[in-house]
Amino acid sequence: MSYASSVKEELAGQVPAARHCKIAEIAAIISLCGRIACQAKGCKIKIQTENRAVARKYFTLLRKTFNIIADVSIKRSPGSKKSGAYGVIVGDYEDAKRVLMATKLMGEDGEIREDLSITRNVVVKQACCRRAFIRGAFLAAGSISDPEQSYHFEIACAARPKALQLKAIINSFGLDAKIVARKRYFVVYMKEGSQIVDILNVMEAHRSLMDLENIRILKEMRGQVNRQVNCETANLNKTVSAAVKQVEDIRTIQEYLGLSNLPENLEEIARLRAEKPEATLKELGEALDPPVGKSGVNHRLRKLGAIAQSLRKKNVGSVTETESGPSEKEEEDYDQKDSYR
Repeated sequence: MSYASSVKEELAGQVPAARHCKIAEIAAIISLCGRIACQAKGCKIKIQTENRAVARKYFTLLRKTFNIIADVSIKRSPGSKKSGAYGVIVGDYEDAKRVLMATKLMGEDGEIREDLSITRNVVVKQACCRRAFIRGAFLAAGSISDPEQSYHFEIACAARPKALQLKAIINSFGLDAKIVARKRYFVVYMKEGSQIVDILNVMEAHRSLMDLENIRILKEMRGQVNRQVNCETANLNKTVSAAVKQVEDIRTIQEYLGLSNLPENLEEIARLRAEKPEATLKELGEALDPPVGKSGVNHRLRKLGAIAQSLRKKNVGSVTETESGPSEKEEEDYDQKDSYR
């Protein structure tokens, strides 16, 4: 069973205790997936859905609210083992009239609103009824993506006024639903995980909410671990690349100049880096006598790099005092700065 089907199955099993909430949910189902057929003998209400749980919920609401036993039809595609469309029909005119009057989809004069709109309808004035209406709208024309893949909640409306009203009802609970036109529908949707958690709470789909929260937690943990691993990998690659270049610089100096011709402080760090190519700057500094901080080690290695670069360009066997490294005062300054870190 898909996650969307699981949510609808849970919502289908909830029947509001208050009659006015049942009426609000019925109004939403009729408005979003129903139609009214009028003939000489009167009118009848029919809703059609591909979800058996939705048909069962609507049938139950009619029976508990109006004591109406509706007719149920099932259409199956030829050669298909799966059930097709479920139709729930209130065929008796007086029963249909009672339902339409109660849901305010029929005026006092008996006129049926052409688009089954419930704009400014009194059935959604109370917060509990708005919850029931959203639940009915989702059952009738809603879908929700598998949270393992993405976060997406939507309810498709056939007319823009319905979409605007549904958006307003959803946003009355502090949410931020939006509308997008898709083919011949106007879709009320939300794409943030936290917003979808909140709308599930509004519809009182608490089991589905907990399932979604568990998935969100696991996804966030995986994301944090991946980010940390990527960061550590990037830092490690950077450190390894720097160490490889430093060793190459030291080999260049050894080849063209000789490490013994370097100033004592540079010779010391060059031999130490050559012996410990995998060591960090901190470890190199601690191995020196006296110990030197990371910035001091880095400064010396950068001087070695400058010397190696100069030797590569000139390809000579000597190096000037300016190229050979920092003065003793410069080294003392770097080491003193390090002691304050």
